[in-house]
Amino acid sequence: MTGRTPGRARPIRLLPAALLAAACGVAGGAGDHGALVALHDEFVAFDRPAMENGLPDVRPETIQAQQAALDGFADRLEAIDPTGWPVSQQVDYLLVRSRMNRLDFDLRVRRPWARDPGTYVDAVQRLAFQELPLDDAALVTLSGQLRGVPAFLALAETNLTDAGDELAMLALRNLVTADGVGHGHPYREVPPAGTIAWYDDLVGQLETHHPELAPAAEEAQAAVQRFHAWLTENRSRMDAASGVGREHYDWYLRNVALMPFDWDDVNRMGDRELHRSWAFLELERNRNRGLPPLDPAPSAEDYARRIAEADEHVRRFLVDRDILTVPAYVGEFGTNVPWIVREGGRRNFWEEIQYRDPRPDHVHAVIPGHRFDGLLRSREAGPNRSPIRSAYRDRGRSEGWAFYLEEMMLQAGFLEELPRTRELFYIFQIARAVRNRAEALMHTGEFTVQQAVDYMVENTPFMDEDVARVDAEIYLKTPGSGIAYQMGKLQVEELLMDRALQLGDAFELKAFHDEFLAAGWIPISLIRWEMTGYDNQVRDLFQRPPTAGQ
Repeated sequence: MTGRTPGRARPIRLLPAALLAAACGVAGGAGDHGALVALHDEFVAFDRPAMENGLPDVRPETIQAQQAALDGFADRLEAIDPTGWPVSQQVDYLLVRSRMNRLDFDLRVRRPWARDPGTYVDAVQRLAFQELPLDDAALVTLSGQLRGVPAFLALAETNLTDAGDELAMLALRNLVTADGVGHGHPYREVPPAGTIAWYDDLVGQLETHHPELAPAAEEAQAAVQRFHAWLTENRSRMDAASGVGREHYDWYLRNVALMPFDWDDVNRMGDRELHRSWAFLELERNRNRGLPPLDPAPSAEDYARRIAEADEHVRRFLVDRDILTVPAYVGEFGTNVPWIVREGGRRNFWEEIQYRDPRPDHVHAVIPGHRFDGLLRSREAGPNRSPIRSAYRDRGRSEGWAFYLEEMMLQAGFLEELPRTRELFYIFQIARAVRNRAEALMHTGEFTVQQAVDYMVENTPFMDEDVARVDAEIYLKTPGSGIAYQMGKLQVEELLMDRALQLGDAFELKAFHDEFLAAGWIPISLIRWEMTGYDNQVRDLFQRPPTAGQ
């Protein structure tokens, strides 16, 4: 099978606002922020994934209906003129446009139902992730989902007309392989080896706890095995490109992620950060020569002690050094890397770092990173918060902030008495930097997945193939997800400089961080506009660019 060129991402059309306001019945007409909020709320309800029997509804007629409805939403958005609105409301307008652009990109370029066999593998695998027994309502839901698996996978054989070669390889691998990296599955002492084995696990559990559902699980398992056989048989003709290509990639970064970067920037700046991080690591190692090594925790009890010490250290530092506000309601968050004993004492990348000292990922993923950030999002209204902003989740903002925290804390003096831990922080920086080239080159076909994996493993201390492959799969399936860390961090640092120059002696780091967090999980280019008044990164987003690829 030769794959045709993926559909081009067509921008939302710029049409006369006055005409469409009347034609589409937009409440309040052009310039009404209330109309934008109403349109957004309607679009959010529409944008939820269509489901059929608990599985994604990827029937051709559903996809066609989505596209037709999206065009209607786009027309209605263009009928609203935000000129003259307060900055916070103009930000809302760009957020709605970005969200529509994302769906447009998925429908016209990514087209996962036609290009990615993993769309089907991932969906059916999640059904097997069960902890039994279940209550009556959950049993009814699971029963319907399992009975939908055969038809869902049969539809896959019809839909996959442009399957990417690398995407097909990953799907086949995930059907039969356990990589030891968490995918949201429940704990098993010996993780089942891929989707097929997870259905063995499910059938066995159901026979013990809910035998009436075991036949449906067995039929679902047989359908998964048939899909594996079909995918294996047809693998050789699945030769379409797996990446989206450079033009589409640039379009996505600009019009969906709202980043002031393109493919060239991602590679150039990622390489520069890789060089810088490696240089700092070697300088730190030289500084620490002669010091005893930092060994991994020998037991779960020792690891728990290290986590508790790290958490106390982080919280005390944030308060004592006036880094940011820690509200009184902030409680314990746990950890992001559980204790696992693997065969032969093997540890993956995250475990190699965290078992030595939990601080690197504690700062990134726990406090003041993701878990703390998420709690604030759920509890704090923040200035200028609107329903539009509250519903938006930008990866560049969330991952950029969490990665920024790592070096910020290091440079602020957090690790003055922990020289070997400073080395781990630099290794984390290296791990983020290599993602840029790995992601960018996969999307232009200059890296296969294996080449991206090799690149990350060869250039990152402690990196293992399993973690690298899981990351590479995410970055290939979702443009912008791997670079969000590095490019988002650079945007936060730029904003910090802008704000410090603006305020001079009045600048306070704590106030800066608090204001940034209060702005919500929106693209950093928009936060910068609000905080500084600088619109140079966003002003052209109000005028639609040519269609991607033209």
